[in-house]
Amino acid sequence: MGERLANGSTGLALLANSIATGAGLGVLILTFAPISGAHFNPLVSLVSASRGQQSWSDTAAYCAVQIGGALAGVVCAHLMFGEPVMSWSTHTRSGAAQIFSEAVATSGLLLVILLCARYQPSRVAYAVGAYIASAYWFTSSTSFANPAVTLARSVTNTFAGIRPGDVPGFLLGQAAGAVSAAWLARWLVRSE
Repeated sequence: MGERLANGSTGLALLANSIATGAGLGVLILTFAPISGAHFNPLVSLVSASRGQQSWSDTAAYCAVQIGGALAGVVCAHLMFGEPVMSWSTHTRSGAAQIFSEAVATSGLLLVILLCARYQPSRVAYAVGAYIASAYWFTSSTSFANPAVTLARSVTNTFAGIRPGDVPGFLLGQAAGAVSAAWLARWLVRSE
């Protein structure tokens, strides 16, 4: 919808998408945190499992549901706006700067989650929503920061899409960001 209303203005489309994503994500976290911990990101689940906060079998199930849910979201959005149910994206998002951007975006997201959950758990939803909305603007990749979202955005040939051939680079950057965030969070709280 943001792209349609922007009438060709990339900046306006980005603004609309960042506000809708940040606000929607905050609401979804508030809604689902009491049920599932609001794990919408496979990397959050994997880091939680690596820290002994959930079982690996639960993590596998969470990851499958996260990817399935992201794909279902694409189908739902496409049906609402009269787009083909799924279509491969042709939106190029490649190169070292984009991959590094995803590492930075993902590392920042996981640091916000890990540290805010530790020190201010009641504010995680607001912090994550604000971080993602702002990361749209301070990253060259527009901050996917989530493998499930990356895979889902490969099957939407819209403003938000990513060419399937560019997905592996994004996933690599996201994995590097998650590892660095997990290490940095542990280092930052080591003296406690």
